Amino acid sequence: MAGAKGVALVATVLYSVLVTCGFAAGAWLPAKATWYGAPNGAGPDDNGGACGFKNTNQNPFNSMTSCGNEPLSFLDGAGCGACYQIRCVNNPACSGQTKTVMITDMNYYPVARYHFDLSGTAFGSMAKPGLNDQLRHAGIIDIQFQRVPCYHRGLYINFHVEAGSNPVYFAVLVEYVNKNGTVVQMDLMESRPSGKPTRVWTPMRRSWGSIWRLDSNHVLQAPFSLRMRSESGQEVISHQVIPANWRPDTNYRSVVQFR
Repeated sequence: MAGAKGVALVATVLYSVLVTCGFAAGAWLPAKATWYGAPNGAGPDDNGGACGFKNTNQNPFNSMTSCGNEPLSFLDGAGCGACYQIRCVNNPACSGQTKTVMITDMNYYPVARYHFDLSGTAFGSMAKPGLNDQLRHAGIIDIQFQRVPCYHRGLYINFHVEAGSNPVYFAVLVEYVNKNGTVVQMDLMESRPSGKPTRVWTPMRRSWGSIWRLDSNHVLQAPFSLRMRSESGQEVISHQVIPANWRPDTNYRSVVQFR
C-alpha cells in the first residue's frame, strides 16, 4: 500500500499528464466518437457503467455520459467522473455547438487514440435541430474535445456504501465531485481505532472505477470520516459522514465539495 509520499507523487504525475496532453490547458484535441445503448438513453441499459455510478439518466448526469478509452480514463478508472466539452466536425448534421459530457464507463475497443463512446443522448445532442437521428446514423464521426471542470450545481459529494460492505470490509462509491471531477486518493478515519492511541487516517485503495475500499484486520469503528484528494492536490474532509449505524447499499450525502 502506497505511503503519503507515494500518493502525492501519483497525484503530481497525473496532473502533469493532464497539462502535457492539453486537457487542463483548454486545448481542443481531435478524437473519434461513436454511441451505444438506446438512441435517447444514457448508455448502459441499467443506467450505470464501469465507473460504478448509478442513475446516469438522472441529475446531474442527465444522460450526457460517455465511455472513455485508456488515455481518457487515466489508469483503469482513475478518470471516472471527469468532464469534457465536445463538438462534432466534418459532418453536415453537426451543429458545431459544444456539449459537456462526463466519463461514466470504460471503452475497451477504441477506434482512435482518443475515442468517446457516447450515450445516444450525448451523441445526438451535437446535431443541428431535427437532425439527431441523421447524425447518429453516421456511426463514427470526427469530434474535438477539451477537459473542463465539473460543476454539479447545488450538490455536495455523495457516498454510496456498496453492497457487501461489513465490519471488516468497507467499500464506497464517490459521486458528484466538482472541479477535476475525479479523486486520486481516499483515506478513512475511524472514531475509536482498535489498539491505537490516537485517531489516524488509513489509506483506502481504488477497487474499480470510482469505488474505493478498505480491507481491515479488525472490526472498523464507526462513525467514519473520509478524506479525498483531487488530481490538482486539493483535499476535502467530510467529518463523520458515515454514521455509527451505517448500512450497505445506502447513500450518505456530505456537506463538502471541491471549490
